[in-house]
Amino acid sequence: MKLRLALLLLGSIVLAGCSGDEHSDLKQWMAESSKDLRGRVPPLPQIKTFPVVDYESGELPDPFTLVKLDTSKLAGASGPKPDLNRRKEPLEAFPLETLRMVGLLDMKSKPVAIVSADKTLFQVRVGNYMGQNFGVVTKITENEITLKELVEDANGDWVERMSTLLLQDQEAKK
Repeated sequence: MKLRLALLLLGSIVLAGCSGDEHSDLKQWMAESSKDLRGRVPPLPQIKTFPVVDYESGELPDPFTLVKLDTSKLAGASGPKPDLNRRKEPLEAFPLETLRMVGLLDMKSKPVAIVSADKTLFQVRVGNYMGQNFGVVTKITENEITLKELVEDANGDWVERMSTLLLQDQEAKK
């Protein structure tokens, strides 16, 4: 018990010795150095104003509104048009570039092509539709399928375009 009392008394003496006024010169220097210091915030940059430009289109239609088709103009147009009322066939859901001709069958002396689309095989005959451009199969040979597609040009007119789908082995050789 005497030992504890002695340690407590010694700790109090050491602590009292550290609380003296020996750092007063350091505290005085800090007070003198910081009396003229002020925080400085740089001014905000000037906001540049840009000139207002009006849209002056004259007789042109507003580019931000939905333009409705003039059906009277289409009714008088001659040339090929797709049949939008017919039921779509399964191969019309795929772009022509993703379809692959993988084989040919001869059913009742008429050629039937085997086409692969998304890991599924389809039988294709002359008159079937393929691809997303209203492509109708016009000819099937042992090496290729020939299609007649309807594509809309820049003027809104429908133009016929011939395309071919080669047998998969033939495509690998090219």
